[in-house]
Amino acid sequence: MTLTPSGRTLIVQPLPGIGDMVWHLPHIHAIAATTTTGQVDILTKPRSQADRLLCADSCVGRILWLERDAGHAGVRGLLRLAALLRRTSYQRVWFLHASARYVLAAWLARIPERIGYGIGLQPLLLSIPVKLPAEFRHAPPMVRGDALLDVLGIPRFEPEPRLPVLATARHAVAERFAGWPQPWIALGIGSSEPWKQWGAMRFAELALALPRHYAGSIFIVGGPGERALADEILRRVQDSGGVAADAVALPLEQTAALLASSRCYIGNDTGVLNMAAALGTPALGLFGGSSPLTHSRFIHAMTSPAGQHGMTAITVARVLEAFSRIDQEIADDDPSA
Repeated sequence: MTLTPSGRTLIVQPLPGIGDMVWHLPHIHAIAATTTTGQVDILTKPRSQADRLLCADSCVGRILWLERDAGHAGVRGLLRLAALLRRTSYQRVWFLHASARYVLAAWLARIPERIGYGIGLQPLLLSIPVKLPAEFRHAPPMVRGDALLDVLGIPRFEPEPRLPVLATARHAVAERFAGWPQPWIALGIGSSEPWKQWGAMRFAELALALPRHYAGSIFIVGGPGERALADEILRRVQDSGGVAADAVALPLEQTAALLASSRCYIGNDTGVLNMAAALGTPALGLFGGSSPLTHSRFIHAMTSPAGQHGMTAITVARVLEAFSRIDQEIADDDPSA
């Protein structure tokens, strides 16, 4: 099947996490290449912070928000969403999700070309006859996105996600942390679930141990929700005579710039871990409470030892050992790094 280049194009990607949006970057960029402008708009949920996450991406135009507070829930919400889409005059819309609700909204908005996974009730409303096999119903988002592009013969230019960084954000980070010597090591303390959290005591112990073996600076990285946890970690580090930079609650584009300037990221399984890998920064992910991610060569997964379970089974000593191997790999690849 061959698609002709489209005019104004929308991608619907309603999964809410930052990591979900990062995972879809290869699909977003591949779809953008099928348009006459090389650019797409994205309809997504505010939790993705797509407006900040993708602010440097030339393939992305407008970000439209899909949210209950804006009245998009229920039947009336569906009609409001359809009215929003009708005003934007899209020629083609892609659905990187299996729900038929968003396809129905696009059909009501009279968007002529509608492309999706063809799972469940979607085929009744899609204009392009795609129907992924049943095994893709519960497949990971990256796998389903790849399968859709493969069916349509659309090449993916990136084997894994790649996230560009805003130049002004790089400048702001360089200026803000000018007094902290390189190389930088970022510790990502956020977690979406309690069982993915390594804990203040271990992060503080790691922040104290790393400078004993490696030069440079330690950064504590997290969102506004990690403020109390970060304060506890920083207090523990300071009380033990150590120092660490507070990089919590930065604007997301500045967090990206910080990660891109870091030698390595160490942290929980979060969207920030996915950001680090998409920025080409080696990322040591702590997967004691979740399945390891394997989509990026920059993610080095650390799991619980055999016969043990949970984040508490991952010791600081094991993390230091793994970081030493990663650091040596970095040095071997680029002696000047």
